[in-house]
Amino acid sequence: MTHTRTRALDYRLQRRQTLHAPLESVFAFFSDAGNLAAITPPWLGFTILTPLPVEMREGLRLDYRIRLAGVPLRWRTEIVQWDPPRGFVDRQERGPYALWEHRHRFHADGALVQMADEVRYRLPLGPIGRLAHALAVRRALEAIFDYRRDRIDERFGSAARRG
Repeated sequence: MTHTRTRALDYRLQRRQTLHAPLESVFAFFSDAGNLAAITPPWLGFTILTPLPVEMREGLRLDYRIRLAGVPLRWRTEIVQWDPPRGFVDRQERGPYALWEHRHRFHADGALVQMADEVRYRLPLGPIGRLAHALAVRRALEAIFDYRRDRIDERFGSAARRG
């Protein structure tokens, strides 16, 4: 995973995985908002509030509830780009971040799929947010994306694990 700072208050988290599955199967999984709970750590207490099923498309808004440090928070994202089966982008409209934009990319590579996540995010509260990032937020996001990586590998099979 790569974690970098892009602007004075922005951060970027990047993850790449090689999956042993057809592109259509991988994209179909990520196109179903109901599958988000399966790749979200239980300690976040994630609940999707939007009635399912939904048709994923540009302009779709999804509402969730999560728990951060035991505090329940509502989160709303909007699908701002939809480009099947190559990817999509969701952006937080309401939630704990000053900015959260998650770019999902998929690329067929023979029998494999190269999957990339890139999250650009900013914490609120300026210097306090930067301190929170250094003390806890960065590690928490790494743990969340580690969990996500492991669940995706279990679902599709990691090319790295197959040798």
